[in-house]
Amino acid sequence: MEDRAQVLDRRFLERVQKQEFSDIGEGWDHHKLGLADSDFIGMFESQLKSRLLDLESRKMKGRNQGFYTIGSSGHEGNAAYGLAFKPTDMAFLHYRSCAFMLERGRQVPGETLLYDILLSFAASSDDPTSGGRHKVLGSKRLNIPPQTSTIASHLPKAVGAALSIPLTERLSLASNMPTDSVVLCNFGDASANHASALSAINSACWAAYQQVPMPLVFICEDNGIGISTPTPKGWISANFSQRPGLKYFSCDGRDILDCYKVSKAAADFARMHRKPVFLHVRTVRLMGHAGSDAEIAYMKKQQIFDNESQDPLLVTAQQLIEAGVMNSEQIVSLYLSLKARIQAISRIVVTKPKLRDVTQAMAAIVPPKRRLEPVAYLDLERRSTLLKADKQSLIKPLHMGKMINLALTELMARYSNIVVCGEDVGKKGGVYHVTSRLVERFSPNRVINTLLDETSILGLAIGMAHNGILPIPEIQFLAYVHNAEDQIRGEAATLPFFSDGQFTNPMVIRIAGLAYQKGFGGHFHNDNSFAVFRDIPGLIIACPSNGHDAVEMLRECVRLAREEQRVVIFLEPIALYMTKDLHNKDDGLWSSRYLPEQETEPLGLGEIAQYGEGRDLCIISYANGYYLSRQAEKLLAATGLKVRVLDIRWLAPLNIEAIIDSAKGCHHILIVDECRKTGSISEALISGFHEALGNECPPLARLTAEDCFIPLADAATLPLPSRDTIVEAALALIGRELNHQLLKEAL
Repeated sequence: MEDRAQVLDRRFLERVQKQEFSDIGEGWDHHKLGLADSDFIGMFESQLKSRLLDLESRKMKGRNQGFYTIGSSGHEGNAAYGLAFKPTDMAFLHYRSCAFMLERGRQVPGETLLYDILLSFAASSDDPTSGGRHKVLGSKRLNIPPQTSTIASHLPKAVGAALSIPLTERLSLASNMPTDSVVLCNFGDASANHASALSAINSACWAAYQQVPMPLVFICEDNGIGISTPTPKGWISANFSQRPGLKYFSCDGRDILDCYKVSKAAADFARMHRKPVFLHVRTVRLMGHAGSDAEIAYMKKQQIFDNESQDPLLVTAQQLIEAGVMNSEQIVSLYLSLKARIQAISRIVVTKPKLRDVTQAMAAIVPPKRRLEPVAYLDLERRSTLLKADKQSLIKPLHMGKMINLALTELMARYSNIVVCGEDVGKKGGVYHVTSRLVERFSPNRVINTLLDETSILGLAIGMAHNGILPIPEIQFLAYVHNAEDQIRGEAATLPFFSDGQFTNPMVIRIAGLAYQKGFGGHFHNDNSFAVFRDIPGLIIACPSNGHDAVEMLRECVRLAREEQRVVIFLEPIALYMTKDLHNKDDGLWSSRYLPEQETEPLGLGEIAQYGEGRDLCIISYANGYYLSRQAEKLLAATGLKVRVLDIRWLAPLNIEAIIDSAKGCHHILIVDECRKTGSISEALISGFHEALGNECPPLARLTAEDCFIPLADAATLPLPSRDTIVEAALALIGRELNHQLLKEAL
């Protein structure tokens, strides 16, 4: 019994031979569209190859030699914009774009895309794009960053990449894309309803409405259905044709000549006017959503037959015949020769090597380091001019918020490709004034006030990073990132992995967060969980507890992004922004002087801080917990206990070896974690000690926040560790009674 792929294969050949065509295509003269016969035939070949790759992928799956069957059948009209756009135009594609990629590859000498794509189908480590990690449509040479099973999460970074083109020109920066480039991204009609798509389209319109240059083309390939859920007729046009700031084009993607004409006009409009375009392309989906999807479960037989009659390959075949460019016999011969060629390549690729061990599989999680020319430190004259308004601040100890502000100033002055972006980061200087004066010092081109949308902020950063900019986006509050966490998890962090390290989007994401804000309550402004980041492979999480460390760690984070192409989270504890004192009012023990980079020692990734040499007890913590532990240490010392306190600083990757080494020789270990008991880093620390030390592990305990959201006002600290509960937990671990008189005297 024939399966759907076999039926589609047979019926195409039968209809071409009998010249049983639909009446979809118009009577175009391809020469008047500027198409040579060779390009007309070339686009058709790309369509045929795409279809035949779909059919072969299903055969490979049936033989257990292939592993991905979401195909492009019915969407082969996107070969038209493979020709209409330049190969230098960055393209963020969805999974039905094989014809586009094949057609773009036809424009670039030396491409072997049939072989490369089939290697990807077979998950061979020889696959030049992903190294066997996934079936992806992507290519470094073709300017197509790879995507996996994306829905619409690639649209926000397309906005950022488009904005970066004129931005790098204004800033006179070296960039990865020519200044006349356009960015395009395509997606399905069902995906147009996704929050990521709506966020991206809205942010592009928001920018264009304010005359911000945005050479971008959104391409919605409308096949009328999302897996099994129909798209209401007319929905896409009604939703996007009248959006302010967005130029709307529409064409019939089943008719490759109409698709070429309109997509060329859309590309030219975006390139000339540098405004965003919405290209609405009518398509049809042939076969189910994927190999495991049986259309008959949710579509009537007549609907399936009607879809087959709209096959874009048949429309192109008819147009070629009517134009006298090919006859039916030549088309059948071309189809069969390509089919034989693809089958022959398929037999070869399944013999090629696969990823065989975990080291190979993980090799691309961390991007390759790159060699960059050294950049000189700021000289005294430049620094003095730049920080003229902060002259008095530079001669006295400062709190963390101001120290981060000065560090950002220094880094932006030293590295001209750093761009800060986020809501309110401009004139207001951020909610906590950490970006104060940056816009005056470096202009609105480098300190970009964004709309209120975390997805757009992070997408902007990812896209800019594709074009040589080193972005430092700001998320106002830790809990806000949950609105957009997939931009970090599913886009930024996965790019090196799925491109075998060929594509990267390095950045430093500043996030204000953690708890202990007595004036604020609720999980949005006073959140004490960063668990969402901890299991993302390759992601670095830095979390300073004081101004000195914040400066040195921020410098290291920028180095990690710039030289090692890493994605870094710089988590800033809000409650410590303005903290100057440790034990008593005006003791100034939590303040520090700002020193130029050349006058300090670098603080490398994974380096921890140690206070004290005591062996009775080691307290391990970070951020607010470290601050409170230092307060508790003074009280514990008054009871005669010799204590050391560790600040782990870097929360991912967790340097468990250094932490254990610093705690070596201590008789008891207390882990203080301001985050919740469930899912906090204390769990990793506990297990790390037991796994490393086994029976030799000293008595170990942890003090954490309760599994509770943070209430308001004075109640805000109730679920959290405090100085006094740290003292109590420490004494309980050691087995000593709490001596209130001694503690009272110590206070």
